[in-house]
Amino acid sequence: MKIIFAGTPDFAATHLQALISHHEVVAVYTQPDRPAGRGKKLTASPVKLLAEQNNLPIYQPQSLKDPEQQSILANLQADIMVVVAYGLILPQVVLDAPRLGCINVHGSILPRWRGAAPIQRAVEAGDQETGVTIMQMDAGLDTGAMLTITRCPIEPKETSGSLYDKLAALGAPALLSTLDKLKAGTAVAVAQDNEQSTYAKKIDKTEALIDWSQPATVIDQRIRAFNPFPAAYTKIEGLRVKIWTAEVSTQQLETPGAIVAADNNGLLIGCGQDSLLLTEIQLAGKSRMPVSEILRSRAELFATGKQFEQ
Repeated sequence: MKIIFAGTPDFAATHLQALISHHEVVAVYTQPDRPAGRGKKLTASPVKLLAEQNNLPIYQPQSLKDPEQQSILANLQADIMVVVAYGLILPQVVLDAPRLGCINVHGSILPRWRGAAPIQRAVEAGDQETGVTIMQMDAGLDTGAMLTITRCPIEPKETSGSLYDKLAALGAPALLSTLDKLKAGTAVAVAQDNEQSTYAKKIDKTEALIDWSQPATVIDQRIRAFNPFPAAYTKIEGLRVKIWTAEVSTQQLETPGAIVAADNNGLLIGCGQDSLLLTEIQLAGKSRMPVSEILRSRAELFATGKQFEQ
């Protein structure tokens, strides 16, 4: 089929690669280049880089609400538009432009976790299962009828980064299968139950600051949900400390945020309920390292009895 693809991050690029091998991609839409890194140099999205490698036509409008942009898209005369983590709202005129409309690949089992951050919110909430839903897009926010659902367990030590990769690997073959069914006219669309919906709001960096008065299980889920971005952190003596990996301990300690033990096993920290053993952290301007290595040079900073800021 003649396909317009719209997406931006690595997750989307995985799906574009699958399409390139099986269909005619007539155009690739992706977000405009953004400043990135310490030098704030304009950087192309992973989807744009892949499109360039395959000599595909690339479009990077600031918005699709512009009638001129809508006309350009309609004139491509595509059979279908595939949207994966694009980041722009599609007006109804765009949804209606391709012959078979627009479909979206979403990283959750809808209607749970509609919205911008379904993978992170599933880990943060302690969900045991998630998946990929491919849906027919409508004017709502991830409210369209579902065409395919592929499920995936969330492992106890899962991070949003590891889950992101798993769902990308699941989503690509599910997308190709769905397109085959749409082409053959055998796809079945199932309406979502709006009463069961939850919303996965966009991640705000301020959420990554740890509140040690919370239960250790909740803190651990947030650490894993915000790995790799924006990375959970705490402060000690005014210094920012990112936390990458931790383990929940059932040991109950009196003071939330207090360092009760500091050794080669890690830093044992009191929480509102149970405690947390930090095993891999990162000091400002340094690389992430096992706690055992950091203690060789900064043992005094993390001495027993010291307190992480609330």
